[in-house]
Amino acid sequence: MTIEVYQPQDDSRLLVESMRLSGLIRHRRVLDLCTGSGFVAIAAAEMGCADVTAFDICAHAVRCSRANVARAGVDVDVREGSWTDAFDSAPFDVVVSNPPYVPTPADGDVEMIPPGAGPSWAFNAGPDGRMVLDPLCASVSKLLCDGGSLLLVQSAFAGTRRSLDTLRSTGLSAEVVASQWIPFGPVLSARARWLEQIGLLRSGCREEELVVIRADKP
Repeated sequence: MTIEVYQPQDDSRLLVESMRLSGLIRHRRVLDLCTGSGFVAIAAAEMGCADVTAFDICAHAVRCSRANVARAGVDVDVREGSWTDAFDSAPFDVVVSNPPYVPTPADGDVEMIPPGAGPSWAFNAGPDGRMVLDPLCASVSKLLCDGGSLLLVQSAFAGTRRSLDTLRSTGLSAEVVASQWIPFGPVLSARARWLEQIGLLRSGCREEELVVIRADKP
């Protein structure tokens, strides 16, 4: 069975825990980019944010998010569209995001990805994993009000330092505020040999480091 929406996993849970520990969410205007199932946006609403707007490019994800929001009994404005559509509603106090970040072979998957891994658009992010991360990190300052903050989760395979440097180049202060090592899931397991071949993965290693980056606008 093919799953049409990315299901909450370790990265989503690490981001939500970082939101909770940051103390940034309560009474703030929150934007959730690449919302998927709505898990992160719902968590923001449950933490007492002033309001939360969530975007996803996939109609299936939008329908799933809206259904999950209704079941949770919270108020989330879920919209279909690219993260760039959020500029029309900016600025926000807090931007949170779990974007696609998995490095992807240019000629397609080197091994079959199990259908239960979810839709490929939810994780495939180009050969270096930065198809969304680069433009997002370069532009997120324009989505934030003065004194606003970003919380972003990604894999270290997609270049933690590059995200930090890009965010800082736009005038934001940025640092890693959380990290977690997890075993490979189905996608990275299928791509392990390719990641070894291109030098992103140490031979025989089958663990991934997730990081949450916080960036603050003066």
